[in-house]
Amino acid sequence: MATKWKSTVKKIPGFLKLHWTQVKYVLGALLLAFSVWLFYVVIVYRTWHTTGDTIFFGLLGNLSAGAGLTLLFRTLLDRRFGGLWMPEADPYAAWRKTAAGIGKRLLEAGAAALLCALWYMWHLLSGGLWSGGGWQYNYAAGYMMIFTVLIQFMLLYALLIRFGKKELDLLHEQQELDLQKKIEEVAEQGQRRLEEALEIERKSLEKVSRSDQLRVDLITNVSHDLKTPLTSMVGYIELIKKEELSDVLRDYVEVISERAEKLKEMINSLFNLAKASSGNVELHPEKFEVNRLIGQIFADMDDRIKASGLEFVTQLTEECTELYADNGYFYRICQNLVENALKYSAPGTRVFVKTYAESGKEDAGSGGSPAGPAEYGGAKAAEKDRKVCLEITNTSGYPMDFTKEDIVERFARGDKARSGEGNGLGLAIVSTYAKALGGEFDIKIDCDQFKACLKFPAAEIK
Repeated sequence: MATKWKSTVKKIPGFLKLHWTQVKYVLGALLLAFSVWLFYVVIVYRTWHTTGDTIFFGLLGNLSAGAGLTLLFRTLLDRRFGGLWMPEADPYAAWRKTAAGIGKRLLEAGAAALLCALWYMWHLLSGGLWSGGGWQYNYAAGYMMIFTVLIQFMLLYALLIRFGKKELDLLHEQQELDLQKKIEEVAEQGQRRLEEALEIERKSLEKVSRSDQLRVDLITNVSHDLKTPLTSMVGYIELIKKEELSDVLRDYVEVISERAEKLKEMINSLFNLAKASSGNVELHPEKFEVNRLIGQIFADMDDRIKASGLEFVTQLTEECTELYADNGYFYRICQNLVENALKYSAPGTRVFVKTYAESGKEDAGSGGSPAGPAEYGGAKAAEKDRKVCLEITNTSGYPMDFTKEDIVERFARGDKARSGEGNGLGLAIVSTYAKALGGEFDIKIDCDQFKACLKFPAAEIK
């Protein structure tokens, strides 16, 4: 018998947990029934009780009624509206509408109960419809009924407000979790696709020969494949920025957006490099002055140059530096070299930008005597072979343990420890564009001095 009783006792917690909602309904109903009985005693036997007895029974009835109503009302709210029930696009507006309806019904019920309490008080004051009423009796029961209605109404209304605040807080937390999950999914998807593309590229480079045409085809395909997931990432990021985010989530989104822009820049560089290497570049040659173009580049990059802390020293020749080439591509070449100096120069050092003209034959037209037919012909040949040269020299901020052949290779970076700037394509683009424009690109390394040299055929002087 004792064993059976112990087994029954152990099952009680499990039973209560399984049927907790029904238990709360029953418990709330019992408490409410007890309070009704207490108020019945106060009202029916009002002439038998003193004021102290009425207050005692009234307070006990209010405690019992408050507990019972709280259990029943909260259980009903949890069952009907708990657990993120709102599917609307604007859940806050939906809850305000729902809460207003519940509050209106509470107000109507409270008003009806208050009218009943006031009628009962009037009944006591006026003598009532049955014997025993009138001025000579205790009115404590009437006051207690009025206070009971007000107290229970305020209790239920406060419970409604608290429940709504809790549900909205839970909804807000869930929205933040969903948003963070979406951000992580977009970032992981982009990272995974990028890693897959780079892995395909790495394996392909190991299998194929070093043929330039094969590498160009690979870069073109990878660049095209990367644009699709990148476009999707950028679109989702812009949509996420329009949402209401916490400060932490907004910081995360800004980091993702910055990395996406970096990736976009790299993909565009890859695509342009592939086009130039494959010979599919559409050139629009025109005459322009190299010195004037350098001045334009310095004006366009003035803010970055000032912010770098580097001192740019220009040594521009007074000779004619006119070229006949594509102005846009030559601008990109010079801009890449200046950006390379900004990224990899030691802080506080000087960067020298120098232009000069180089003749094809150093002795052509010299000798001190008037030029004869032969000398005149040699001078014309030298003028035809004349080249305009540009040199940009900077002091490296890191050990240069590489050769010029290595650094011009695609994806090669001089400072292998760097991870924030550069993508290893700048000098490769310069070299490829220079060849496409019919010029020469060379690098000279002397201790910590890095010199980039460009030579282009000068435009014919008429």
